[in-house]
Amino acid sequence: MAGGRMRLWKTPWPAFVVTLALGACAGFGAQKSDVIEENAYPKSYRSAIVDQLRLQLSDPKGIREAFLAEPTLKAHGAVTRYISCLRFNAKGPKGDYQGSKEYAAFFFAGGLTQVTVAPDDLCKGAAYQPFPELERL
Repeated sequence: MAGGRMRLWKTPWPAFVVTLALGACAGFGAQKSDVIEENAYPKSYRSAIVDQLRLQLSDPKGIREAFLAEPTLKAHGAVTRYISCLRFNAKGPKGDYQGSKEYAAFFFAGGLTQVTVAPDDLCKGAAYQPFPELERL
């Protein structure tokens, strides 16, 4: 019996080692495809911003003087992200226009993460262009 056990133990070890080695190689390939490009350029940023503001603004209809700058890589705090600056005049909760304000749209891995009032100097020197899609909400 001892001889039978030895034969059973000797046979699986080479197969186990080969299986383990192949599994390790396959695991490395999967990890490479899971890498996220944090600063991928946002391709459909205009429609993403319009969709977000439709949900975020208290009255998204009748927006005036809408301007948008293309996303550019900017440092914000300790990170660098694609940020698109925008400026527009929207109605407040009571239906009156609030005046033109500057906002920043932040992107991560090509997707819009948030639109907030632009922090000081973040949008300084932005190359604004008309943003008619926002005015048509």
